[in-house]
Amino acid sequence: MSVALLAPIPEEHLVSGIETLSHAGKVAFGSKSWEVFNKVDAILAGGECDVLIYVSDAVRPISPPTVTWSARYLGSSLAINGAHKDGMKYRPATTDNYPSDNKGHWVLFWEVDNLRRLQSPIKISQVRGFEKPQRYLTGFIPRGPMLIQAQDIA
Repeated sequence: MSVALLAPIPEEHLVSGIETLSHAGKVAFGSKSWEVFNKVDAILAGGECDVLIYVSDAVRPISPPTVTWSARYLGSSLAINGAHKDGMKYRPATTDNYPSDNKGHWVLFWEVDNLRRLQSPIKISQVRGFEKPQRYLTGFIPRGPMLIQAQDIA
């Protein structure tokens, strides 16, 4: 059984992340969910996986909760005094609008490439948690990154 990630990210950081990706080749998002990323990194053993992204803080929220972006997960690294090890090189420029976002707020940073809007959105109720038998409920909204079953998104 293969793994993927489901993660909420603010819309402004996704849009800004496209620009970061175009000049830096990847984009880094912050997280405090070290358990999730430790587990996915152990499962992948240096490999990559798909990421489904639910837009948090959307200008126009979609109901029922829907994935409208995707990316390819490349790995994670521990924050250094709350900042990415390479400073702002891989961070969306919009994160600079929030003083703590790059100076102490995050435990780690997870990096992606191939960040893009989906042509066909995916309802969150169509996917299952990793190694879980049932799909998420219709109104389920992810509050942080979580592991999901990759075959549900193929």
